[in-house]
Amino acid sequence: MSSAQYLDALKTRRTYYNITPKSPIPDARIEEIVQQVVLHTPSSFNSQSSRAVVLLKKEHEKLWDIVAEVLKPVVPEGGWPATEKKLQGFKSGYGTVLFFEDQEPIRRLQEAFPLYQESFPGWSEHTSGMIQLSTWTALELEGFGASLQHYNPLIDQKVKTAWNIPSTWNLIAEMPFGVPGAPAGDKAFSPIEERVKVYGK
Repeated sequence: MSSAQYLDALKTRRTYYNITPKSPIPDARIEEIVQQVVLHTPSSFNSQSSRAVVLLKKEHEKLWDIVAEVLKPVVPEGGWPATEKKLQGFKSGYGTVLFFEDQEPIRRLQEAFPLYQESFPGWSEHTSGMIQLSTWTALELEGFGASLQHYNPLIDQKVKTAWNIPSTWNLIAEMPFGVPGAPAGDKAFSPIEERVKVYGK
């Protein structure tokens, strides 16, 4: 693959809120994509602290029922219909990838390298961000639409209980995906000249 092909994949990646419970690829391929992304994404000091849980079909729906159950008591009554509609949109997809960071390898590195102990948690989230983007882009190349959500930490404990997640895994983000049911919305860009500077050319 050339850099142009890679950049084209990044350019076409978008946020899809309208997704359907369909998949253009076998479940085994979805699993393989997430495994390969997690396996080959670099991490600081090779910590390999990133974790992922793939929820498909009924398990995926169960997650969004949990989110609704947790949110309803804390969302203002007048705002609940809009929130419920949004959550139903996520639930109508095919699956969700949950992204976690395991704190145990991070703690080991903090003990081994005390000079950098305050930096390791942030560095681990850098790796998680790379994994999220790579997963998102790979799924979209296969015909899925996805979005990135953050209902953590409100849902953390119920998620850990529902899927027997180790206590040391911190939930970072949730990515619902499915075949798009409608085009992605328009995307606005700030001037790139204000965001990237080059010296010495």
